[in-house]
Amino acid sequence: MTSAPFCAAVDWGTTNFRLWLLDAQGSVLGERSSGEGMRACLPDRFGPVLEAHLSALQAPAELPVIVAGMAGARGGWREAAYLDTPAPLDALHAHAVQVEGFGRDVRILPGVCQREGGREDVMRGEETQLAGAWAESRASGLFCLPGTHSKWARVEEGRLLSFTTYMTGELFALLSQHSTLHDMVAAGKGDETSPAFRDAVAEMLDGAGLTGKLFSIRAASLLSGDAAPDAKARLSGLLIGAEVAAMRKDLDAGAEVTLIAGGPTARAYETAFSNAGLAYRTLDGQDLVRRGLFAAARALWPERKAA
Repeated sequence: MTSAPFCAAVDWGTTNFRLWLLDAQGSVLGERSSGEGMRACLPDRFGPVLEAHLSALQAPAELPVIVAGMAGARGGWREAAYLDTPAPLDALHAHAVQVEGFGRDVRILPGVCQREGGREDVMRGEETQLAGAWAESRASGLFCLPGTHSKWARVEEGRLLSFTTYMTGELFALLSQHSTLHDMVAAGKGDETSPAFRDAVAEMLDGAGLTGKLFSIRAASLLSGDAAPDAKARLSGLLIGAEVAAMRKDLDAGAEVTLIAGGPTARAYETAFSNAGLAYRTLDGQDLVRRGLFAAARALWPERKAA
């Protein structure tokens, strides 16, 4: 016998959309994903996109929906104002915003901001992954969440105390597509297993200056006269290495980093952590955002647990 759905959980990013139909234990009954992120839904397609995916899964008309991510950004579907750090990760639901005038109960979770002068920062979506990690393991410490804008977050006793954003993924995209390095990187095929990646990480860990090392990618190609097959791996290694080098100083000896990532991205950061001598454990980001969403849904709709 198939379980009845308890809620729908949505991770709504800038460029991607993912929805899970969950039962009362948080098990996945069905899921949908697409490229219909916030950018594709502006200005007024959020509701129709959500309903189309729910309809495809035959979700009941009264099924509530919990949403994290960019649907709650300013200019998104409905703005869910940032919580200030320190932010309790198990209380995100208390600040969720309801989408008024919609045919079903939809709540959007808030992001988190840091207002300290010179350290201003924001996140939207990653806090729900951190909530999922806390719900799963009750682990404190430093968390790394790679992405277009990588986040390094300090969590203690379930409270997000502080975080720092590195534009690693965006810089890689800009430099590889719109800079003087474009031709070299486009021809490259290297990845995190390449010696060039490891060497570049090691250079940054040893204190090399990032901007000077970046031009060396072009210079090496010009001087060797070839297509710089390792240029892509080297660029990635320099950028990730710079990020890890900057954060390593905030770690106590023997401290463990929790890496929230999957696939090639996880492998790249694992390689960099190993080069840096950092202890780490890796958790799947998609699993965690779903767990965080489910925890918020159970707190928002307790009456459905007994239904």
